[in-house]
Parts: sequence; structure tokens; C-alpha cells
Amino acid sequence: MSDAQTDTFRFRSIALPALLPSLLFAIGEGAVIPIIPGIAHSLGAGLAGAGLIAAMIVVGQLVGDIPSGWLVSRIGERRSMIAAGILSLFSVVLAMLAPNAVLFGVGIFLLGLSAAVFALARQAFMTSFVPVRIRARALSTLGGAFRAGWFVGPFLGSAVIALTGSVWTAFGVHIVCLVAVVIILLRMPDPTARLTQPDAGRTLVEAEAKGLFRTIADNRGVLLRVGSGAGVVGALRASRMAILPLWAVSIGLSPSTTALVIGLGGAADFALFYTSGWIMDRFGRLWSVVPSMVGMGAALITLSFTHDLASAAQWFVVIAIVMGVANGVGSGIIMTLSADLAPRENPAPFLGAFRFTADAGAALAPLGVSAVVAVATLPLATGLVGVVGIVGAGILIRAIPRYLPRPGRAAALETAPPAR
Repeated sequence: MSDAQTDTFRFRSIALPALLPSLLFAIGEGAVIPIIPGIAHSLGAGLAGAGLIAAMIVVGQLVGDIPSGWLVSRIGERRSMIAAGILSLFSVVLAMLAPNAVLFGVGIFLLGLSAAVFALARQAFMTSFVPVRIRARALSTLGGAFRAGWFVGPFLGSAVIALTGSVWTAFGVHIVCLVAVVIILLRMPDPTARLTQPDAGRTLVEAEAKGLFRTIADNRGVLLRVGSGAGVVGALRASRMAILPLWAVSIGLSPSTTALVIGLGGAADFALFYTSGWIMDRFGRLWSVVPSMVGMGAALITLSFTHDLASAAQWFVVIAIVMGVANGVGSGIIMTLSADLAPRENPAPFLGAFRFTADAGAALAPLGVSAVVAVATLPLATGLVGVVGIVGAGILIRAIPRYLPRPGRAAALETAPPAR
């Protein structure tokens, strides 16, 4: 982007083409995801099967990480977001029409796949269109738009379910949001078409997608240490969105109540996304990620002992809010760590490898929860994930100081050699 374009850039220029579609997409997802285990259970899946189907959304996101970069680099950011919106619309319709749990699970998998494409496309858009000097603020705003959607979506889903008496109407919220996203993107001119230099976003995501597994092998040292810790962060976040709805089904809460409670957790998460960045910049990465992981891990361990209590529903509400607070304290940590550790001369392949590692943890954790539920109990699975979270915090306590400067020496990152 030229100096003149940088000087005249205004945040409102990305509001309609990037921020509003991201907000709407997240609202739709937020309305649907809390009720997935309940619907799967009503279609004949057992508790373990419902957990497996809920896990399909993060499995779809992991699978989508690989072709997303290729797609965005070929057809562009805006067209990729439109394609993701259409695929998400198809997945929701398939889920609504599914006569059994298997087809419902296929629809949820496609929903996760579309989310991966949409997320990478909007990140590439920001890379292309936003000046470097304010890119961090723009990406934080983008993350805030997503969290705002996760705050609003469950409340909307809960409201329409309560008003209509049908859990399927929450999918209607997602459909309306997706139609609005596609219309906005079709009618709005593409700001990247005015760029006078090569599209940096497409170049970035294409570079991320190339040689993924070779990059993982070349950086196996840092990915084994810091990347595995980031994978635990992803695992805790995915488990939160899988275990809480599954727990609600297990203790007999209604879908509208489940969505409402998860919305309260989303509100706490949304309220702290900026605070997390301030903590990381002021005190260092560990002061954000460790409290976040310990908080979520301890909350899950506590929850595992409350299933058969007379006050199980009250504990569920408290734990959902505590986990929202803990997750909010760690907002943006995975992107921040990957940016800190990436080689300065060619960061894109490492960024893709680091994100894939974190997403692998996010995909494996709900699958592990489902497996443990199948052979044991949901409380045991919940407690085990909490223990993994505490262990992951310990891994990062040892690993982060090895690869990153202490607070006050951040400038050294600019000249640091590639992490290995």
C-alpha cells in the first residue's frame, strides 16, 4: 500500500467489507453451536455420539486449514468469503433436513470447513488492505467483532427458541446472517481492487499453505515445545464449546437455557479481549496465557465434581462464566505467539504451521472427550481435559522464556534468528 493510501486510510472503509460480515458470520455460528449436542442427542446419538458430532465443527476447521490458503490465493479474499458463506448456508440446510445423526454430523463438519475458509479470507483481506502501522489494531478489532458475534449469537438463539418452542429456529438465525453476509459482499466494491501493489493477503496465505508439513518438520523444536502448549490452548477452547453444551444435555437443561448460559460466558469473553492484549504488551505473554489456561483447567476440574449435585445447574452457570473470563484473558495469544516466533525474513510458512498445530489440538480434544465418554463418563472426560490444561500451562512456563525475550526486551524480536 502506498504512503498516500496509508495516510488516507480510515477504519470505516473496512467496516462493511470485513467487520460487519465477520460479526454476522459469528452471530450465526454463536446461535447454532451451543445447541448442536442437544439436537444430535434428539436424533438418536448417545452422549458420546453427540460429543463426536459437536467435535465435527473443529475437525472441519482443521481440514479446512489446508485448502483455504490455496482457494484464497486463487479466487481472492472477497470471493472466498462469499464461497464460505454459501457453503455454510448449504451446511445449515443439510443439518436442518438431516433425518439422522450421521447426516447431521456431515452438515456440522461442512460448517466448520466453511468457517476455516472465511476466517483465513478475512485475515488475508486485512493483510492486503490495512496499513502495517495499524494492522495490529485492525486485527484486534476483527477479533473483537468475532467475539461480539459469539456474545450476541447465543442470546438470539435462546430468544427465538423460547419464542417459537422449536430448537431448529436457531438455525434460522444463522441462515438470515449468512444471506446478509453474501448480499453485503456481493454489493460492496472490493477495496483490494484499488491496490497499486501486489495483493499482500493472497501472497501471505499462499505462502502459508505451501510446504506445510515440511515447515512443521523444519521447526519441530519450537512447535514441539511452544506449539504443543498452543495446541493445549486450542484444546481448552474447543473443549469449552463441546463440553458445556454436552454437560447441559446431561443434566437436563433445555436448549434455550443452554444457549443463554453460554451467551453469558461469551459476554465475559468479549469484555476482556482488549485487556488481554494490554496484559501481553505490558507484562509479557506468560501473564496472559498462564492465567487463562489455569483458569479454564481449574474450572473444568471443578465442574467434573458437580454433575450429580442438587445445585448442578447453578454450578454450570458459574463455571460457564468463569471459563468465559479465563478465555478472554488469553484472547489473541495464539496469533501473538506465532507472530513473535516466526522468522522475520519469511514468516508465512511458520504462521501456517503454528496455526495448524494449534488447530490440531482444538480438533483432537473434543474427539478425546467423546472417546472417554464412550468408555467411561462425561465428568471423567471433563476432569481429564482440565488436568491437560494445567499441564499445558506448565509446558509454556518452561518454553516461552526459552524462545521469547523477557518483557522490556521486545525489540530484540525484530532481529531474532528463526526459532527452532
